[in-house]
Amino acid sequence: MYQKLQEVDDNYVELERRMADPTLVEDISEYRRVHKQYSDLTPIVEVYRTYIATKKQLEETEGMLKGPLDEEMRDLAQLELDELKVKRTELENTIRIMLLPKDPNDEKDVILEVRAGAGGEEAALFAGELLRMYLRYAEKRGWKVESLSTNETGIGGVKEAVIEIHGTGAYSALKFESGAHRVQRVPVTESSGRLQTSTATVLVLPEADDVEVEVNQSDIKREHTLSQGAGGQNVQKNETAVRLTHMPTGIVVTCQDQRSQLQNYEKALRVLKARLLEIEMQKQQEAAGTTRRGLVGSGDRSEKIRTYNFPQDRLTDHRIGLTIHNLPIILSGEIQTVIDQLISADQAAKLKTETDS
Repeated sequence: MYQKLQEVDDNYVELERRMADPTLVEDISEYRRVHKQYSDLTPIVEVYRTYIATKKQLEETEGMLKGPLDEEMRDLAQLELDELKVKRTELENTIRIMLLPKDPNDEKDVILEVRAGAGGEEAALFAGELLRMYLRYAEKRGWKVESLSTNETGIGGVKEAVIEIHGTGAYSALKFESGAHRVQRVPVTESSGRLQTSTATVLVLPEADDVEVEVNQSDIKREHTLSQGAGGQNVQKNETAVRLTHMPTGIVVTCQDQRSQLQNYEKALRVLKARLLEIEMQKQQEAAGTTRRGLVGSGDRSEKIRTYNFPQDRLTDHRIGLTIHNLPIILSGEIQTVIDQLISADQAAKLKTETDS
């Protein structure tokens, strides 16, 4: 591992030398390429150099303890040695995580879909709350959001919504949100005050590059319909909504929130490519014998990754056994703690796999 790190450090020094070469700016594309490589390596090189300095300091302290010292100095040196050992272990763990194979999609923009599942109108209301939670989270991260298609109910619920999120690390942060989300509460629509369980499903897809997914236009059936507003009311009388059907796979995508057919078509095509990329990713993972991360299910109550229990003011993520409280804050977009825990659990699982192999 450390030989590899030294090679990374040597490469970093060479990139640093090239960055200082004034002639490099004459070739903009090459300058950007070198600058990106340099920026990508900076975090791990900084940690590695801190590790080397810590290791050297630890060896010096060990050498000091072998020599003649009075009792007070020996105690201080021993205390410093213990702290350095802890720091060394922490840095080693950080380095191992940083050296894990990167998900090539982590820095991509995402297409996020929210659909009401089991539970009727209450499920639609919950789906609307989840959608707003992700919109607020994106706002807090400074990401740009575009609405692609929204099918609302008459009382503020969402039957289905598709949004596009543009921002550095969007897929890395949101990819573990895919799955069935369950809510337990007394619905505002329930006159008897009985506790009800409903679900909504979330699907997070990395946006596909043109070079990754090639779509044959002859495989696509294109239809135009009236854009629909809340409660199914026509908000535009011209046929601006676009529905694409990919004949080989049966995938159907509808986009209606843009102002023109062309804009909706372009957005729908991007969603279709993202869905096709997900299918290809699944095939590659299965061929490699890897375990695929569970994504969106049918929306049935039994298929859940997370429960939002309102009577107990509790969120539970069943994949990692995480339980936290204060649902109003969580639904206001404060989900970074949950995301960090999921990322840490994923890294721990990958580290275990690397160690076992």
